[in-house]
Amino acid sequence: MGDAEASRPVRCFVAIDLSPEAREAVARAQADLRAAAARADVRWADPAQFHLTLKFLGAVPEERAPTISSALDAIAAAAAPIALAAGGLGAFPSLGSPRVLWVGITAGVPETAAVAARVDQAMADLGFPPETRPFRGHLTIGRVRSARGGRPLAGAVKRAGTPAFGSWTAAEVVLYESRLRPTGAVHVPVSRHRLRGRGA
Repeated sequence: MGDAEASRPVRCFVAIDLSPEAREAVARAQADLRAAAARADVRWADPAQFHLTLKFLGAVPEERAPTISSALDAIAAAAAPIALAAGGLGAFPSLGSPRVLWVGITAGVPETAAVAARVDQAMADLGFPPETRPFRGHLTIGRVRSARGGRPLAGAVKRAGTPAFGSWTAAEVVLYESRLRPTGAVHVPVSRHRLRGRGA
């Protein structure tokens, strides 16, 4: 790899994966929304790409990935696996003016927020901008591109109520590269870091 290639910036983020069962349950709910609001102008996330974001890093020079991975490994060494559960549907900033459609996290929120805060501090030490908003754990299932079909979409979300999508134990955090494609982003693991602390 040449020097110009070595400094290629890559879009990166840190996340927690879902269990296969939770992923399937969320995918079914997403499919129900798509069917109920077929004319809504939404870019639906690929279920294979569902994840719980801890920190978005943005464009990162490729050669910095090992340093980031080392920092994540130190965090993971001190953090215990997290018992998580997913449930409920909603939108940011609101159903009346949605931009992001999400599934909520209903268990393990304080533990996940604590790990996210440690990641944020470690990345700030490496020069990445710290977060300015409180951590709100969620799974993005779609991004709304325009108001077209917004009313049926909001109605479908409200009718869904607060479904449960299952529970799982998060055993690792993952540094991902996000590769942009015409059909949407494809997330490729750069490094995985097992949560191996004992907890409280």
